Amino acid sequence: MAEYKITTPQRTYSAVVERGVVKRLAEFLPPGVGRIFAVSTRDVWKLYGCQVQQALGDRCCEVLYFVGGEDNKRLSHIEQMADQMVERGADRSSLIVAVGGGIVTDMAGFLAAIFMRGIPVIQVPTTLLAQVDAAVGGKTGVNLVSGKNLIGSFHQPLAVLIDPSVLHSLPDREYRAGLYEIIKAGVIRSEPLFRLLSDRRDEVLNQSPEVVDRMIAESVRIKAEVVSADERESDLRRILNFGHTFGHALEAETHYTRFLHGEAISWGMRAATRLAEKLEMLPPDDSEAIMHVLDAYGPIPKCDGISRVDLQVRLMRDKKTVQNRIHFVLPVRIGEVVVRSDVPIAAAQNAIEHSLADCRN
Repeated sequence: MAEYKITTPQRTYSAVVERGVVKRLAEFLPPGVGRIFAVSTRDVWKLYGCQVQQALGDRCCEVLYFVGGEDNKRLSHIEQMADQMVERGADRSSLIVAVGGGIVTDMAGFLAAIFMRGIPVIQVPTTLLAQVDAAVGGKTGVNLVSGKNLIGSFHQPLAVLIDPSVLHSLPDREYRAGLYEIIKAGVIRSEPLFRLLSDRRDEVLNQSPEVVDRMIAESVRIKAEVVSADERESDLRRILNFGHTFGHALEAETHYTRFLHGEAISWGMRAATRLAEKLEMLPPDDSEAIMHVLDAYGPIPKCDGISRVDLQVRLMRDKKTVQNRIHFVLPVRIGEVVVRSDVPIAAAQNAIEHSLADCRN
């Protein structure tokens, strides 16, 4: 078992990485908790709903089903679930348990943040991407047509319960999409984690328990450390956006239907690495190593029909763009990145063009 504390002004809580940890769910319920609502998709609840119900013992857990899909991550679905909660007698003593992937953890967290001005949430992520990224750190939100997560809030959970054994139920594409977030963690803050993914690819893809538990724990440790230092992304937490600025633009431009989130981040990391190359910030050997690992866990969908100019417009709408200045997270070596807002537009254009070409072949 690995357990990491996340300390923020809002609260201190644990992210626990342990096989079978869902059985401990009741340990993390607050005193005097009222009605418990689980937010999940029907397919995920069919797989893990019994475990959640059994863990809660004689407490009733009412399920709010979300249809799933990035294109359904919208305010209208939040309103529908909130109405269902009111109809079923929810009040300020109620609690939400998010059981699912990153979309569910974002949606359920946002619902908890705004229902009656805030109720508790416990995150039970069931995809690799959610376990190492979305469920940890308190970022919640929904999408607009014009961009990803443009409406949201910071709402820290009571706990994040991460069971690596559930990953065996994931389709191969979903599992690989989560691996790109782990690659990100290695590039920004842990060369040993990056080398693990580079050197032990077959064990990673075959879900060797020792390797999977180690890479999840290291990714969660990094996320916990960064969020504890900077909850609201005013400084250090920006490094977690490596690949996200470009990747979110790609998701929005393709209407959230062509790429899984992790796949878009993979492309975004490629573009950011290209940009660092162009600016002569990154040693060629490190650049080559990053591209090699991204390729090793591919492929991702093709970028046919996507315009560099349209992506550039999307970049300007990103929530991390401040006063028309785009903040790019760029690697300077494996294990270290910097945030720059002074990047020449021509260099960014070049990086986008080359990265689109890479993914058209």
